[in-house]
Amino acid sequence: MTEALAYTDGAVHVRVPAKINLHLGIGPLREDGYHDLTTVFESISLYDELTATPVEDTLTLTIEGEGADTLPTDRRNLALLAAAELAAYAGIDAGAHLHLTKRIPIAGGLAGGSADAAAALIACNTLWDAGLTPAELDKLAAALGSDVPFCLHGGTALGTGRGEQLHPVLSMGTRHWVVATADGELSTPAVYREVDRLRALGDGEYHDNVDALLAAIRTSDPDAMATALHNDMQAAAVGLMPSLKDTLQAGIDEGALAALVSGSGPTCLFLARDERHAGVLAKRLTLRRVARAVHVAESPVGGAGVVG
Repeated sequence: MTEALAYTDGAVHVRVPAKINLHLGIGPLREDGYHDLTTVFESISLYDELTATPVEDTLTLTIEGEGADTLPTDRRNLALLAAAELAAYAGIDAGAHLHLTKRIPIAGGLAGGSADAAAALIACNTLWDAGLTPAELDKLAAALGSDVPFCLHGGTALGTGRGEQLHPVLSMGTRHWVVATADGELSTPAVYREVDRLRALGDGEYHDNVDALLAAIRTSDPDAMATALHNDMQAAAVGLMPSLKDTLQAGIDEGALAALVSGSGPTCLFLARDERHAGVLAKRLTLRRVARAVHVAESPVGGAGVVG
């Protein structure tokens, strides 16, 4: 979280990045319906923006950009739910209108919904001068979803438990990525179910060792990073959307150091050696028409924060 900046137009403007998983290890299904996770989160320079404007007594939401025609604008949307939960926790009767400009692909494995929830917590805490501490915001974030606490903070972190238990990771340098968004969506619960189904057949296991990855992050060695990236959900995501196999292979064919499904997918990530390499790789993948859209991004970046 970054320090709130002064605002002069009666509104609070927040920018929040997408997250990627440099490692995602999925443990066995727990009795509470969740899985234990060992994951390394990193925030990436694809951003949503949220503006909170004071109004009387009501909470409303409008959306433009990615998913504007399909995303709910009631409390099924995590951004509006986050605002309502913060108001209830702080005992605040004031209202707000939230306007969300979405650029993070929806249902793409980039935690766009969780990012928007984090943005709403920061925006409304500032707009209403609620005075919640970082620890209180973290508590609300964890109740909203496993990825929301990380989206508040950004950077690089080891996540355990459901992913909500965060441990900062020393990260050196900047990593460069090409992000390829797919036509269509994958439901995160459906991908988890497919992981469980494959495990029951003896296909796949829990990868919880991240030592090599953490060493690569500390040294900022792209070749070491390429060999250390891992996603336990990748086989399940590819099984549910077979076209991802072609997308991943196209990236390797065009010179990516590594190719990885992002989280539960279907967005694919390609590690580049440097900024120039990322630009060339993005152009080549665009020409191959293996994705709905191709973006160049870098990591790590800071988490949700108020902007001028």
